[in-house]
Parts: sequence; C-alpha cells; structure tokens
Amino acid sequence: MHTPKQSKIQIYIQAPGVATSALTLNRTSIIRDLKLSLLPSQTLDSFFFTLNGKILPDQSILQKSGVTPLSTLVLHFRLRGGGGDGGATGAESRDCYLNMYATKKPDKVDPNEQRLSKWTTCALSFEPLRHPCVVDRLGNVFNKQTLVEALLEKKLPKAFGHIRGLKDMVPIQLSVIPGLESDNGGEGAGARYQCPITGLEFNGKYKFFAIKICGHVLSAKALKEVQSSACLVCYEGFNEEDKIPINGNEEEVAALRERMEEERAKAREKKAKKVKNGEVGVNGDEDVSVDSRLSGKKHSIDAIPVERIDGKMEKDGKAVNGRAVVKGETGSVKRPKPAQPPPNATKEVYASIFTSSRKTELKETYMCRSLPLGRN
Repeated sequence: MHTPKQSKIQIYIQAPGVATSALTLNRTSIIRDLKLSLLPSQTLDSFFFTLNGKILPDQSILQKSGVTPLSTLVLHFRLRGGGGDGGATGAESRDCYLNMYATKKPDKVDPNEQRLSKWTTCALSFEPLRHPCVVDRLGNVFNKQTLVEALLEKKLPKAFGHIRGLKDMVPIQLSVIPGLESDNGGEGAGARYQCPITGLEFNGKYKFFAIKICGHVLSAKALKEVQSSACLVCYEGFNEEDKIPINGNEEEVAALRERMEEERAKAREKKAKKVKNGEVGVNGDEDVSVDSRLSGKKHSIDAIPVERIDGKMEKDGKAVNGRAVVKGETGSVKRPKPAQPPPNATKEVYASIFTSSRKTELKETYMCRSLPLGRN
C-alpha cells in the first residue's frame, strides 16, 4: 500500500518570467516527459533543465539524476552557437579573431582630395605651389627652388629622371584668384590659381595648357573658344607643339615623352655635325674663335683671323694642346729657339746660373735641413 505513494515525488519548476509551480511526478519519469508536459513537442530541443546548476540530459531518470522530493528544477532556453545564430562550432581558434584585427586596412583616400592635391602642390615636395613655378616636359608642376635644390644635391627620384637641367624646365606664370594674393602659397582649402581668360579654377576639374614660349597657363576652354595662334595674355605667337598639357592622362604623357626623345635625338645629331665640321671646341662648346681676332698689339704681330681651336697638331693645319690654327696655313707651327749663352762665356760661367751645378761635400741632415748649404 505504501509503494504507490513512495513512487511519486513532488518537485518545483522554475522558469524565467513564469511563477514557480509544483508538480508531482513518478520517480522513474525522464526529463523529456517532464518537458512534454510543459512545452510543445516542436520546441523541446530549445529548452533544458538544470538542478543546482547541473544540466540534466533529456533521457536521464529523475531518481538517478539526484532529484529528491521538493527539489527545484530550473528551465532554461538553449542558445544556438556562440552568437545565437548557430554559426559557431567551438572549433575555431582565437588566432582567426586576432588576425582579423592584426592587419590594419588602409584608409580610403578621397579621390577629390587626391586630385586637388596633385594640382595645388609641388609634385616633388608636396608643398603648396608658390612663385616661381616650373613645369617639366611631361607636364608635372614644381616649385622651382625645390627642383633646383634636388638637382644640385642629386636627390631627384627616378620618376623624374628625365629632368637633367634647367633646359628641361619651363617657367610658368600662374594667375592668382582675386582676393587670394596675400595667401602666398598657404595651405588653403581649395585652389589658389585660375585661368586668366575664363576664370576656371586650377583644381584638376578642367584641362590646362602651359605655353612654352611665354609660360602663361591657360585653360583648354579658353584656347578652344578663342581660336588664335598667339597667347591670349601677351599675344606672343606659338605653335601646337608649344602647348604642354599639365597633369595630363597616360596617352598625353606618352606623347610628350615621345616628343621629348625626338627633340633630344635631333639635338645630338646637330651637335655631332658641329663636331664633325670643326664648329665645336675641345670642351664641346661652340667655336668661340670664329668671329674673334687676336689683337696683335701686345705681341707686336698683326691681327690674324683664327679658324678654330683643336687639341692635336697634325700636318693638315690643326693645332696641338689648344693652339690656334690660322686660316690658310697648312704647315707645322714654328717653335721659338732655346736661349743661347753669350759668346765669351765659358761652360762653368753659364752653369753657375743654376744652383744644381754647385757640388759640395756638405750633406743635408735632419738638424740642418733648413740651412742654406754651401753659404756658411
């Protein structure tokens, strides 16, 4: 008679947001049966019971799980995965999370700021453009002082290796926007220069050309609207090849580089012809003696035109060691005769002029090295 009563126990069920309730269950009941009496069947896997902080499996029996009369079972909601989305398996290492933040991603550069910086700063020092400014043969804009200092100190980057001297620089005249004259190249928020004809700002939104002849910088719109072969500012004539596009695209830069190589090749050919014709001196400079004449007054000779200056004497009239070659002369140049002793002078008298002819038995030592030997 007492067995049925002892086979049942009373326990308390506690759930979040729900009042604690009491239930009477068989000792042989399993946890899953308890969940079926409280929850819908489709949500059983989303909940679990704990006893004194210990998880009770669904197939565990109450009697064998340590559940005693008047025990309190707590119902919990099961969270799927580490983030509640079922994506975490627990197999990942912390390295994957550390590496995620170890490499710093580069900051995104605003293309508008990058374009404005290219047109308002020096291409070498990235300092604001200030007078005097120059442009190279490929359309890059520089502060002249910065570029000259880099050339003198031989610190010019390889990207600007085509700049070899002042001949590769074209001085330009940038028109300052009215009201910004006192800024003097300071770090402003925008462009400081503009087209003197159309008023378009020198900020990269519009195409600009530098006129090689005079150095004025004009917008493409001004040159297009006013069809003229002369500068619109100083009215000096120029050709299409005298226009240098500033900060041009890849095609324009390639065309400018090809034009630069052609001009240098023509200059080398012209110089080679001058050397071949004798119009260039020993140092590679043009003949400075073609139009010059010797005065002849100091040396008591007549003024004779000089043909050229060469560095070697040959029978065809060329000179040796930088001597001048006179027009019309083909023979060798006569050298002055060495000085002759007086007719009544003996060999000893003539030799006495030179100190090397004196022979003495005195020997120089480290104690009397500064004394005049033979005169004591």
